[in-house]
Amino acid sequence: SPRMESLPEAVLIRILASIPAVDLVLACRLVCCQWKNLVDGAALWILKCQQEGLTGAESQEDAENWQNFYFLSKKRKNLIKNPCGEEDLQHWGEVENGGDGWKIEELPGDFGKEFPSEDVHKYFVTSYEWCRKAQVIDLRAEGYWEELMDTTQPKVVIKDWYAGRSDAGCLYELCVKLLSENEDVLAEYRSETIAIPQDSDANWTEISHTFSNYGPGVRFVRFEHGGQDTLFWKGWYGVRVTNSSVTVEP
Repeated sequence: SPRMESLPEAVLIRILASIPAVDLVLACRLVCCQWKNLVDGAALWILKCQQEGLTGAESQEDAENWQNFYFLSKKRKNLIKNPCGEEDLQHWGEVENGGDGWKIEELPGDFGKEFPSEDVHKYFVTSYEWCRKAQVIDLRAEGYWEELMDTTQPKVVIKDWYAGRSDAGCLYELCVKLLSENEDVLAEYRSETIAIPQDSDANWTEISHTFSNYGPGVRFVRFEHGGQDTLFWKGWYGVRVTNSSVTVEP
């Protein structure tokens, strides 16, 4: 019977393309020199991208980028847990409860507006002194291996949404850091202190930042945000936040 080696390369690539990507990298490339070259080459990953409708990689030049593009596209998901308060304050650490502390409310809330996406039902709201909360993402635990972070340095995209009440002024801040193994700060984004005046329209506003070319060694992302009201009213008249996200993108 004909051996695998006698198969035309295009046929072998089609067969390999049906195998899960992790198995290709961890097992198939160890089979023989030919398989290693195919798994390390562009054609196989271009085919996998096409088969699974992952577009946008056309701009990638070299083979290594196609493989990384495939993995990053497949894995793309929000790494922030409990971004909209559905699980109370679970997964949020280093919580600072100024005034009456953080509270979770249903959208749109008093003197508030509906959120632009129907998928979001709740938000976190701050009080009359600074309320802050943070989440640290372990990139290796989420499947982003060291060589990928150090060599490819995929984009790390940060997004958050904030709103005030139409009957109270408030302040909002966002600070995100890329941290090393020892939690040294390798890159940082800090918003200004954003002031929303009393009598605002209470619309939801998105803030975003993209980290790129941040250098080798990034292992953690630390996301922190918070705020307060500016009237010092008892209760929860401060800034509202929801739908926070951190994604690693090709």
